[in-house]
Amino acid sequence: MDNSSGVGVLDKAALVLAALESGPATLASLVASTSLARPTAHRLAVALEHHRLVGRDNQGRFVLGPRLSELAAAAGEDRLLATAGPVLARLRDITGESAQLFRRQGEFRVCVAAADRPSGLRDSVPVGSQLTMSAGSSAQILLAWEDPERVHRGLQSATFSAAALAGIRRRGWAQSVGEREPGVASVSAPVRAASGKVVASVSVSGPIERLSRQPGRMHAPAVMAAAERLSQALRRTAE
Repeated sequence: MDNSSGVGVLDKAALVLAALESGPATLASLVASTSLARPTAHRLAVALEHHRLVGRDNQGRFVLGPRLSELAAAAGEDRLLATAGPVLARLRDITGESAQLFRRQGEFRVCVAAADRPSGLRDSVPVGSQLTMSAGSSAQILLAWEDPERVHRGLQSATFSAAALAGIRRRGWAQSVGEREPGVASVSAPVRAASGKVVASVSVSGPIERLSRQPGRMHAPAVMAAAERLSQALRRTAE
């Protein structure tokens, strides 16, 4: 069967990724397994490394990169979105505040599902909104369990600290008061894939006047319970 797509550079990149399925590879072994010219194999592997589709192990050998597992997690999250609507609606009804589900996409977090408070003063985040990763309880959650290098890079422009992230990892939830937007407070908790990786964040947000300056005391248990229900849905999908 012809495996050519007609796009030469894409086909060659696919050869490199396929070669790494069997484990770490030196440049010489990549050349041998793909039959690509040495400069071509090197150029493609380095380009794929730039996009985190390829990485390096402690010996400098090429390996499959972390971006692949992130894409795989996203591809398997249809169950998450299907479950999110009722879970967020219940969270909204329990807390009386707007509820959201965020995923990280590059240097932003994106609202992929929401259930707004129907009336009165509320914090509304439309589905599809791109928000900063430098402020807000959801940003804290999505950064707290990243690898050390990404955590360090994310903290360079963040309004929160490494100590704050360590506290979040201990207690399992985050809160923010006026970080993302003046007058708005929020509480967030992590949604985990079957592997344990944090793939999303569940949040409630609203005016400080209602949530107070310690919103976690009011709403952390409900937010954590909602996040656990979504995590359970992902675990069932993986079984």
